[in-house]
Amino acid sequence: MTKQTLVLIQMDIAFGQPEVNYQHVIELFEQADLQEDEIVVLPEMWNTAYDLTRLAQIADPAGQQTIRVLSALAKKYHVTIFGGSVAVKENEAFFNRSYIISTEGTVLAQYDKVHLFGLMHEEQYLTAGAKRAEYRDGLFHFAPVICYDLRFPEWFRIQARMGINTFILSAQWPEPRIEQWKQLAIARAIENQSYIVAVNRVGADPENQYNGHSLVVTPTGEILKELGTKEEIVRCVIELEQIQTARNQMSVLTDSRPELYEQIRKGEITDAN
Repeated sequence: MTKQTLVLIQMDIAFGQPEVNYQHVIELFEQADLQEDEIVVLPEMWNTAYDLTRLAQIADPAGQQTIRVLSALAKKYHVTIFGGSVAVKENEAFFNRSYIISTEGTVLAQYDKVHLFGLMHEEQYLTAGAKRAEYRDGLFHFAPVICYDLRFPEWFRIQARMGINTFILSAQWPEPRIEQWKQLAIARAIENQSYIVAVNRVGADPENQYNGHSLVVTPTGEILKELGTKEEIVRCVIELEQIQTARNQMSVLTDSRPELYEQIRKGEITDAN
């Protein structure tokens, strides 16, 4: 496979109302006119929004409802789903978790958000993840990342060096910092010579306004697709050739020197001259 069609679902999210949001996702899939073998991408925390103080009442126990809903949709439309992320309760802990669901409805991988956003006090309510995840389809190697992860270039670089060439980013990125969203997505694409597929939400919660601007950035930093400020469902085709061309023209990933950086970090190299 040298091309892959992605379907970006930029949606509004009802604050603290999981049943409303699950039904809304089902309706959006019905509206999307999906074709077999497409990949569908959702935004961050779409089951509850950022109603963190009520997670004990509204988070999805062990992700069961999320998996059930997304699995049924994947099988019905024969698509792969990058399920954005949802609030999940596991034992006594809560996670901001992303599921990747196959066309047969099975869970291919899950990823818990690694970097918790102090400005929204995520660390008071959520447990940080400690593992990465990936999904491989031919020579397209996908990895899910979530919102605040975008500000940590080392998280992207280490995964790019491990073979990832397409990052699927789900977010609730607020309107006042939307220009940073674009610039950071472009930077992560250029420096890792990878596609960045970034799906944001729209609408509002009690604390923030969200204005979408979901986008797909090529491995050379061009914006291939950018959505507006309302709910939208948009298709975009990514091409393996663009990844290969970017990496053949400039060997950034193979020319980097992680062993040197690690020596400096450990203080084994201290001569600044």
